[in-house]
Amino acid sequence: MFHIRPETAHFVDREDEQERALRAVAEWGGGASRPVTLAVSGLGGVGKTELAFRIARLLRERYAPDAVLYVDLDEARRDGAVEVADVLGELLRDLDVAPEWLERSFAARRRQYWARTADRRLVLIVDNARFGSELLPLLPASGDSVVIVAGQAPLHDLAEGEAVRIPLGPLAERDGTALLRGLVDDPRLAAEPEAVAELVRLCSGLPAALHVAAARMRRQRRRPLSRLLEGWTADLDEEGLPVVEKVWDAAYGELGPDAALLYRLLADVPADGCPAEAVVALLGRGPEAAEEALEDLEAVGLLGGGAGERVRLPELLRAHARRRARRDGAPAERAAGVRRMVRWYLRQAQRADAAAAGPRLTLAAPAGPVPDAPDVPLPEAGERDAAREGYGWLARERHALHACVRLACEAELDAEAWALCEPLWTHFVAFPQHAAAVESFGLGVRAAQRLGDVRALARLRCQLARPLWELERFDEAEAELRQALGAVSALGEAARDRRLAASVVEFGGMLAGARGDWSAAAREFERSREMHRAIGNAYGEMLQTYRLGEALTRRGEYDRAAALLRQAHEAAGALGRARMTARTGFALGHALRGLGRREEAAARYLAALESARLRGSEHEEARVLAALAALAEESGDAAAAAAHRRAADAIRERNGGLA
Repeated sequence: MFHIRPETAHFVDREDEQERALRAVAEWGGGASRPVTLAVSGLGGVGKTELAFRIARLLRERYAPDAVLYVDLDEARRDGAVEVADVLGELLRDLDVAPEWLERSFAARRRQYWARTADRRLVLIVDNARFGSELLPLLPASGDSVVIVAGQAPLHDLAEGEAVRIPLGPLAERDGTALLRGLVDDPRLAAEPEAVAELVRLCSGLPAALHVAAARMRRQRRRPLSRLLEGWTADLDEEGLPVVEKVWDAAYGELGPDAALLYRLLADVPADGCPAEAVVALLGRGPEAAEEALEDLEAVGLLGGGAGERVRLPELLRAHARRRARRDGAPAERAAGVRRMVRWYLRQAQRADAAAAGPRLTLAAPAGPVPDAPDVPLPEAGERDAAREGYGWLARERHALHACVRLACEAELDAEAWALCEPLWTHFVAFPQHAAAVESFGLGVRAAQRLGDVRALARLRCQLARPLWELERFDEAEAELRQALGAVSALGEAARDRRLAASVVEFGGMLAGARGDWSAAAREFERSREMHRAIGNAYGEMLQTYRLGEALTRRGEYDRAAALLRQAHEAAGALGRARMTARTGFALGHALRGLGRREEAAARYLAALESARLRGSEHEEARVLAALAALAEESGDAAAAAAHRRAADAIRERNGGLA
């Protein structure tokens, strides 16, 4: 995995900083047991991130790292704090750890990350770091690795020697002029040296501002530079804004109405951007108008990313766009843009959810098309690669989806806010990001409360409970489920409502199991099973029979557990559920083993092993091999036990799982 964005066409100066970084890496030599950390700091717009990627490219050429990884901590920041467990999850996935192998807790993910990085040569770029405390857990466990940190301020809470500090200042006049010459081939640069010097000063030596200034020069080639500067310097710092703000204001002033509107609306798009189809929805004036507006923004230098890429504004420009929206935009225009974007994302997320998870109980009505805004191409459920593409879309757009929940709540789009949480649940189960899930599901609960939607409220409280108990916030999870039970008790006798009630009871059993109270878990699963049976939901009854059998096995009630798991196994086969047939058979093997019926248990384990291999599920294969090893050990066959254990360990190591 090499997360290196394309190199900028023009890069000047910074030779000293690059040399210092390369020298620090060479002197480190990999002899230490921790990676060398290069801490690049400086003003926003000074080029920290670009320098970090440039150093990474040089390291890739000279040191042939196994991977170059990139994380932006602002994407995982909630109320100013980074949820480091979520960032570790991102890094582990980039290191080829599949979702089923990803540990849930922070402590386990940290151990998993150490194991995955221990013998590898990595380059890790950490953008927008504010504190050393949020960086330290992300350090690879390898002295051959390099960490490049970019942030506006030095990481003062790092002790001396923990990082090589590389402060980055604005470009000198000579280098700023060189950058302008690279960005625009214009005879005025030679003819008007005093105006060029003033332009570099006006841009404060910031590459981000000089790019915008160059774009304006390309558009206005006939006007002398001295006249061009008049509009930028007339009311310098009129409102206490930085000097460079005038450069962006001037570029904004050249935009047509659609492009200016889109620029203001893009302030609400997450930092990692959105696909072009979402921009069409955001602007609300059709594909051609959106395409022309994007071209206009690119022409004046107010856009990061172009054709074929995600559309995004760099953070400094997002802040400028927000200020222009407050100054020039009307509340109604922003409300309309947010409404269109939220509804477009809801529709795509529901389509991706259906492709990924297939048919399941959902409560929100399908969102209709947004007028004049195209859908993204996604397969229908059951089509080839549907699950992979559905999960992939949800993973790519996760930041935008969580942002849309927040925007929907702020805009009082409560129906859309809670509905977005249903596809986000599918993403959470596969790719758990606990802090984001707690925030979004909590917002979904409040949205459902405001609407008085009892069904949605019950569903969202259950969804919120799971990340809470996985964070070991058991009392909070229990409170959510208690209120969910209260909500479903007010529902009627319709089959759909009773199925929802059975699901709430099932969550109660799962919480009890997470707490290790298997007696309580068994009671809840039995209740849920009877509720599904009463409405004729064969799959629900089979699933709860399986859960009940597992809970009883945990309690040591092997006779009853075996009988129930045999029922579940036969029912799963009759329903044509291959994966559940294997899971129930494997669980039956545990119960039979508890009864001392080792040959029958071995037969169940071997059948589960064959099924796992046929379906290509190495996670299940490793789990079955571990069970076979334990069974062989109990039977006194040490050689077989060792062989099974070696095979399981090899699979875990290959996939990044913990032993």
